[in-house]
Amino acid sequence: MSEFRVELKKVVDDSYDILIGHNLRKKLVDDVADGLLGKIKKFAIITDTNVLEIYAEPIYKMLVEKGYKADLFIIQAGEKSKTRETKSKIEDAMLEKGYRRDCAVIAVGGGVVSDLAGFLAGTYGRGIPFITYATTLLSAADASIGGKTAVDTPLATNLIGLFNQPRKVYIDLEAWKTLPERQMYSGMAETIKHACLASKELFVFLQENMDKIYSNDVEACEYIANYNCEIKYNVVMKDERESGLREVLNLGHTVGRAIETVSDYRLLHGEAVAIGLVAQAYLAKEKGYMTESEVKKVINLLKKAKLPTEIPEYVDKEELINKLYTDKKVRDGKLRFVLENGIGDVVCFGENEYATPIHEDEVRNIIDKYFE
Repeated sequence: MSEFRVELKKVVDDSYDILIGHNLRKKLVDDVADGLLGKIKKFAIITDTNVLEIYAEPIYKMLVEKGYKADLFIIQAGEKSKTRETKSKIEDAMLEKGYRRDCAVIAVGGGVVSDLAGFLAGTYGRGIPFITYATTLLSAADASIGGKTAVDTPLATNLIGLFNQPRKVYIDLEAWKTLPERQMYSGMAETIKHACLASKELFVFLQENMDKIYSNDVEACEYIANYNCEIKYNVVMKDERESGLREVLNLGHTVGRAIETVSDYRLLHGEAVAIGLVAQAYLAKEKGYMTESEVKKVINLLKKAKLPTEIPEYVDKEELINKLYTDKKVRDGKLRFVLENGIGDVVCFGENEYATPIHEDEVRNIIDKYFE
């Protein structure tokens, strides 16, 4: 018998820049020309039907004009496209067009595009670099920061994926002006989540400036874009791989992801998260971590953001409860929730423990008591 040890210790620097501004398409192409991705000359631009004409096609044309090889790979907009099947179709299309390891991915769109494209980049050719060009408030607040990439399956949300950091993120605030109102409202849910878990200052700002944000006031939009990045960075920097603290970013998502799926995606992600934030707030109140007044403030802010705070009648509540068990925070078959501690903080349940087991009956009680 013999044994051979393989030593593979290494230090990896996954740092990257996030550029926040207006009309950043040319800046992205200029950065590529200046060596952002080294000597790579081939780019797979992954985008969706919502932003194809306004953002992806101009980036494609500018790259081609500079002599690069580029192709557009287009998915149908919406959460239903975030699947293994969609990922496989894009991979096959890239292979057919001759893309190998000497290429890079540019993700142009919202959270679905960045999640899918980032996952694809992490596995294609055993890993190729990618850039994210975020065109929605939702992706600016959440999906474009932190390197969590994944797809959904009928049995679970975001459980098939990997951690993969982009080379650079572009947050184009000009794109927010092109969003349908409902998409803008949906995106606000993740910003409200950040305020609830980490910043009373941001919470108050949102209370006082929601109308300015929705009317695309430059200063207000830049403020929340920067604040979102700062909050998420402060969490991800301490816990990149979600070993503890990073679970706080799932505030509202246990019920949120379940209700999004059970609604068959009639609810947008942010709309479902908004309802999930209400559910966890009621649960936190029952546990003694929030007051009735604080719960009302959360609900009122969500309503001010034009987000739903009630479970739609068409959602089967028993199916919703069963769906909770597909949440990635489930351990040993037990539901686990992140809970607010007042406004601007979350409950720490022990050393590096930010989610706590909650019995199914407690969740059912919250739903029966507060969601008629």
